[in-house]
Amino acid sequence: MTVTWLHPDQLDFPPVASALQEPNGLVAAGGDLSPERLLLAYRRGLFPWYNPAEPILWWSPDPRGVLFTDELKISRSLRKLLNRHPFSVHVDRDFAAVIRHCSQPRVYAADTWINPEMQAAYIRLHELGYAHSIECYQDDVLVGGLYGIGLGKLFFGESMFHTVTDASKVAFAHLNRLMLALGSPMIDCQMDNPHLRTLGLREISREDFIAIVDVYAQPDLQIDWQQVPAMLPPW
Repeated sequence: MTVTWLHPDQLDFPPVASALQEPNGLVAAGGDLSPERLLLAYRRGLFPWYNPAEPILWWSPDPRGVLFTDELKISRSLRKLLNRHPFSVHVDRDFAAVIRHCSQPRVYAADTWINPEMQAAYIRLHELGYAHSIECYQDDVLVGGLYGIGLGKLFFGESMFHTVTDASKVAFAHLNRLMLALGSPMIDCQMDNPHLRTLGLREISREDFIAIVDVYAQPDLQIDWQQVPAMLPPW
């Protein structure tokens, strides 16, 4: 089986059922990161991920890492932290800063997949009202957060960061509580992640994931993120 090459004027994607088993979930290559293509990709259960020297690669892994909003696990230590209210938690206060922090090299990897092209594409989606960030501040300094895509009643998580221990977990816990209150059944976490598994991430089949996306990522269910409080209430 070969991977479909997307030309700039070819907006549609092949069926996710055509994804390769190795590497797991690779569906297509090429195309661009235009808002139209990105939004279509997420509604089809795809996301872009590629190294700087590669063409754009589009993925739909099987199984898929997700967290159902009614299954959030909060450890005793995290609950104590939340109850101390060490951070002020905001929505979309500084999206560009969050994605910039997320793009920084990690201890386990010198390179980053959130290259300048990716950053510009998601900042554009933020300007259009589709990409959002949850941010933790300490003494008015950004110390943790996450960003992703909000489509319908779903949130498709992309990346998270922290410079203060557990700040990203606090951001995720607030995101989960927000999405649950807004009627969302699930947060997409893309792949299995030990950091998020402690919060309740589990894997489901691609087929089950697509079935949920088909129902809950529809435009007529779009959450009005402008109505979400800019500062989320303490836990």
